[in-house]
Order: sequence, then structure tokens, then C-alpha cells
Amino acid sequence: MSRKILVIVSEHGYWAEELIGPVSKFDERGYEVIFATPTGKRAHALPPSLDANYVDPPLGRSVTTEENARLGREFEQSSRLDSPLDIEAWVPERPYTSDAAYLPKLEQYHRDLDKLDADIAGYDAILIVGGSGPIADLANNERVHALILGFRKAGKVVAAECYGVACLAFARDWGDRRSIIWGKHVTGHCKEYDYKDGTGFLGTDFNMGPPPYPLEYILRDATGPRGAYHGNFGKPVSVIVDFPFVTGRSTPDSYLTGQKIVEVLEDGLTRYGW
Repeated sequence: MSRKILVIVSEHGYWAEELIGPVSKFDERGYEVIFATPTGKRAHALPPSLDANYVDPPLGRSVTTEENARLGREFEQSSRLDSPLDIEAWVPERPYTSDAAYLPKLEQYHRDLDKLDADIAGYDAILIVGGSGPIADLANNERVHALILGFRKAGKVVAAECYGVACLAFARDWGDRRSIIWGKHVTGHCKEYDYKDGTGFLGTDFNMGPPPYPLEYILRDATGPRGAYHGNFGKPVSVIVDFPFVTGRSTPDSYLTGQKIVEVLEDGLTRYGW
């Protein structure tokens, strides 16, 4: 059966392996991959993710092989990211409570969400690619949250990698405002892997220093007492499946994240890694 995957990529920089890893698994299975970015601009890889000689400060070694650097450069030079879906144009925006005619606008917003549900019906999974970029334009993007909530409501696979997992923590129904990963098991960028300085984004020369939030702490709080965050620090890979969620910790987990998405879709996998 043909599958269709929505892959959301930051306009402020993605980590190359975290895109090519899962997408290569989708390509192997003949899946249709549709890319989307916050405003429809072409996404680009973070330069360090294309450099096998770049030394990751927390680890004190390179996290990019020559092969993945080459594959990342080839993907950048291809046309696959040239015409992504424009999330801003596609997904409605919830009105401010201070807006004139707030009630009819809110009602129209929910009608538009119903139309979005019809679009989502044509997909099998959503994946949010990691890197530092998602911190800037995906994590607290309410339109991205609406897509995530729509996929979850439809019982479809919801996957994220690295800092993209923050989107799952912040995606919440406006009724109870509880994270959708409450009571679930997830992984994501752990505290030991955070930079102390040098967090940067494409399109700006601003050096944020350390990441603006410790993702591990957010995920620990968002999963609650009956769920859990699994950092698996010191272990080569960390991928967690707790259906409908598939989460990958960081760069070396990318290929396995893609493989587990495939296994959820084709083999009915519902639990892995915990």
C-alpha cells in the first residue's frame, strides 16, 4: 500500500542527517514525501551538519560521517525542498480574544480546522525534523500544533526528532491545555547534549548562547507521572515508540526513527525502546 508522509522542516536550519535518515527509509518503501515549512520558504541544512570535521562541543567529536555529509550535500543540491507546502497559507490561525467579532471568527476558525481534517485524511504520518531551527519557528508555532493535533485526532503516526520533539510537548487542546504526550513515553535532546554556547539559526547572525530551554526538563514535565522521558545518555541510540508517537533523541537516531515509523505503519508496531 502506498503511504504519504508530511515532513515539516524549519526555515531556520535543519540538521541534515535528521532529514535524510528518515526520508531515506520512506524512499526505500516508495512512500510519497511532502515537505512543508512555516511560510513556504525553502529549508536549508545547518552548515555544521554538512561537515564531517565539525566537532560537536558536548561530545568532543564529530557526529557526522563522511557518507552522511555527502548525502546531506546531495539533498541540499537536489530540488526536493524547492516547493514546500506553506503552513501559514494552509493552516488557519486562531483569532485573538481581543479581535472584533471574536465569536464568529472563532467559529470560522473551527470550520476551517474541519477542512484541515479533510486534508490530513490523505496522509499516514507527520514528522518534524530536528536541529536548532525548530526552536525558532516550530516549537511554539500554533499552526504546527494544529497539524499535530489533527494527525493525533485522526489516529495517525506523529513523529519528531531532537528539538522537534518540543512541538509535541507544546501541542495542546485549548480546553484542558494538557500536553498530548501526557502519560506517554518519549525521547529527545537530553541535557548532556545541550551546547553551552553557539546555538544559532540560519537567516540571522545572532548567537543565542545555550538553547533557550532545556528540552529534557520540558519533556519530563510534559509526560507527567504516568509517562516518562528517556534520555538514554551514554547509549548509542535512543528511539521511543509509544503509539501514535515516534520520537528520536538526536542525530545518530535518525535512520532508526525512520525505520520505526515504517514498522508502525506496515507492521503495527505500537511500543519500542521502553
